[in-house]
Amino acid sequence: MPAAPGPLATDSARRAGILVTLVLGGLTALPPLSMDMYLPALPAVTDSLHAPAATVQLTLTACLTGMALGQLVVGPMSDRWGRRKPLLLGMIIYVVATAICAFAPSAELLIGFRLLQGLAGAAGIVISRAVVRDLYDGMEMARFFSTLMLISGVAPVIAPVIGGQVLRFTDWRGIFVVLTAVGVLLTLIVWKWLHETLPEEERHTGGIGEALRTMRGLLADRVFTGYMIAGSLAFAALFAYVSASPFVVQEIYGASPQTFSLLFGINSIGLITVGQINGKVLVGRISLDKALGLGLAVISLAAVALLLMTSGVFGDVGLLPVATGLFVLMSAMGLAMPNTNAQALMRTKHAAGSASALLGTTSFLVGAIASPLVGIAGEQTAVPMAVVQVVCALSAVACFLGLCRPWQNRGGPQDQPTRG
Repeated sequence: MPAAPGPLATDSARRAGILVTLVLGGLTALPPLSMDMYLPALPAVTDSLHAPAATVQLTLTACLTGMALGQLVVGPMSDRWGRRKPLLLGMIIYVVATAICAFAPSAELLIGFRLLQGLAGAAGIVISRAVVRDLYDGMEMARFFSTLMLISGVAPVIAPVIGGQVLRFTDWRGIFVVLTAVGVLLTLIVWKWLHETLPEEERHTGGIGEALRTMRGLLADRVFTGYMIAGSLAFAALFAYVSASPFVVQEIYGASPQTFSLLFGINSIGLITVGQINGKVLVGRISLDKALGLGLAVISLAAVALLLMTSGVFGDVGLLPVATGLFVLMSAMGLAMPNTNAQALMRTKHAAGSASALLGTTSFLVGAIASPLVGIAGEQTAVPMAVVQVVCALSAVACFLGLCRPWQNRGGPQDQPTRG
């Protein structure tokens, strides 16, 4: 491995903007690819490994848990040793774990290495955000996050389609072979083209104790914590949709799998489109807080409308009104998610890795808590989904207003790093 470039030349990284975007986009897309390419193969895994469906389902839970917890480890590592080394180490472990998944002889071994795959794959998520913080600031950072959303938003949509096509030519193990090849390719690209972005003089030199103190200092920053929690709650509303929509659309409203796939794709296009409008049109014309507030307000209104429709206030509504409400809610995520990340990271240049870890882990954990609640009342009602979304959306608004206090003038301090 060649030595990482010396003094880091942030300017050259900026000039390579398209390449950086593609590299970071690939790293951000890898975890959802790892999760969703595998979905069409679950029945085949159950048969092949002679394991109960509930046990095989744990392979998804293990990967998601690894992605959540791995960020807490990799983020502080990247603040201490720079971005390249932890990222390359994570990618190498990801490749090895994924390759072993392809040959796993039992469900238990598959669960274990899916956990390791998630832990290692988390490096791509957390370090991508930290690299964006190293290279960009203010409006530029918000625009870049909107661009990353375009790439990461497409990945969960096309991943099951790719997985289905792979299954036409091979069995479920072939999906992990493809993911291994993708991991190797990304590792080589990172090694060759992604330069170090954190200068040595800005790195932390302490161990676990300092990392914990840094995170405690970040959490003590009321405004950072407000953006973090508001973004996580908005993400939980999205998770509730992802978890419940197959059951709501197909079982309750009687749509075919093809119709569900079409609606899921349309909603994803809405999210991506609004994210691009945020980055290309709104950023620079209105404040990030105004765009974020608009997004949270629309999410809340859509969630309340969905609750009224699914609880029968308007009578027996059909699929079209409910699908419209879900489309509006999903699209508004394109305003909420990039702007919460940008506003939170704008305060944390001194500890972008740790801040990115907290943002990612909190989103995954809150989403994982919200996800199972959507089916708490059984399979005959969509009310739990709407209730979860209303609670998450209104709580996000409360955190934004109560902790971030966007009406206050933070022109000076907002761009200053908070220190633990």
